[in-house]
Amino acid sequence: MSNRTIRIFDTTLRDGEQSPGASMNLTEKVEIARALADLGVDIIEAGFPIASPGDFESVRDVASNVRGVTICGLARCNDADIDRAWEALKCAEHPRIHVFLATSAIHREFKLKMDKDEIVQRAVAGVRRAAGYCDDVEFSPEDAARTEPDFLCRVVEAAIAAGATTVNIPDTVGYATPTHMGSVIRNLVQRVPNIDKAIISVHCHNDLGLAVANSLAAVENGAGQVECTINGIGERAGNCSLEEVVMALRTRQDYYHADTKVVSQRLVPTSRLVSNITGLAVQRNKAIVGRNAFAHEAGIHQDGMLKEPRTYEIMRPEDVGFQHTDLVLGKHSGRAALGDRARKLGYRLTAEQLQEVFENFKRLADKKKEIYDSDIAALVDQQIRVETDAWSFVSYDMSTRTGDTPRVKLTLRHEAGEKPQEVTKEVAAGDGPVDAIFLAIEAITGYEVHCRDFSVHSVSVGKDAQGEVTVEIEYRNRRFRGRGVSTDSVEASALAFLNAINRIPSGDAIAQDKLQPYS
Repeated sequence: MSNRTIRIFDTTLRDGEQSPGASMNLTEKVEIARALADLGVDIIEAGFPIASPGDFESVRDVASNVRGVTICGLARCNDADIDRAWEALKCAEHPRIHVFLATSAIHREFKLKMDKDEIVQRAVAGVRRAAGYCDDVEFSPEDAARTEPDFLCRVVEAAIAAGATTVNIPDTVGYATPTHMGSVIRNLVQRVPNIDKAIISVHCHNDLGLAVANSLAAVENGAGQVECTINGIGERAGNCSLEEVVMALRTRQDYYHADTKVVSQRLVPTSRLVSNITGLAVQRNKAIVGRNAFAHEAGIHQDGMLKEPRTYEIMRPEDVGFQHTDLVLGKHSGRAALGDRARKLGYRLTAEQLQEVFENFKRLADKKKEIYDSDIAALVDQQIRVETDAWSFVSYDMSTRTGDTPRVKLTLRHEAGEKPQEVTKEVAAGDGPVDAIFLAIEAITGYEVHCRDFSVHSVSVGKDAQGEVTVEIEYRNRRFRGRGVSTDSVEASALAFLNAINRIPSGDAIAQDKLQPYS
């Protein structure tokens, strides 16, 4: 039996950004979209254009700058949504409009207050309007896993007849089990007369920890597209994990007789990129891309691995992008070597960006003897963020001891007008060095905020490791997240706090504050 090619529909930039605490600015979204294109995904769902001006701009920017992949925008089945989606997508090389409408009894009764006939009419009208703009139209009957089988068949048939080229079957609330999801797909294959005119897709949530299993069951029963996210991020418990479903299909081709076009060696670099940008850490024991995914501590496992790696590994680490050694560069390494390593980690840098990162790399190399991949990723990510920041950190001078109020002299650089200015302020306040530097930043920038969350962890290993600080602040009932990295934990805290402050003018709040009615 020959292998089928399963399409990978990545929704990291849309559904993934709905993860509480996750947010990406325009530059970061384009960076991730380019990494996804390099990864080899078939479709990138770039956002929900009508949700906000920021979402519209991000979809338009991704559509304008990323080639070689289909760019998709989400829309409800109404004229305004669909028109707005096309306005954002029309410059894409390969545009797709994804329209959706809830179909389950509970949604019909309590959310839409519409009967079955009205649902079908609205779905058909939405698909037809989208098909008037482009040939590639996807339709999703929201909460399909809980929709009556007969009605689901009816809606899907009508959507295909109206012009849908892909019909996506969402398990919107993560309710399905593998047997259940398999039967839903099999029912459509067997009973919808025109099902051969469209690709069946599946979009599974992970509320019961079954998103990947449900997606694989759908493939087994005829689905030709899987909707997923890098690291499985998404609202609530997240989405089907791209790296897991891709490697499950590749590793078990003997069973599924299916594969994808994904370049698996780019899975780990892309995972790291998304983790660094969103601030959502990957758990150590995460399948495929976690730090422990290919670690063996048990003696019997180590013995077997030394004799024959296949005794305890069903995949090779290098097949998903792990390197045999993480230690790559030192203080005598050149700019070309740094640029090459950044590319392998999933970043695209301009000559100007590379020069800035290289200068920061040299400063870091004077402080650290050993530079790891995670250190390089942190440097690049910090540079990407700084380029769009109005305020940047220059220096601080701190005086503190137990029992005394700390005193800090802080200097920030303000990109105001044509000539940047440095502003210095001395503050004696707070109950520790981090609190003091936060208060000094507030005094200089003029923003009085509440710090809602603060966390710090090591980027790499060793006593000279860089510290990564993540903060979440609240300003006028909106929350903003920031991240900073430095070998000096106080400086890292200042960078993180300042990064969050810099998001306020653009309204780049964390995703839980955005209008996102579909999952």
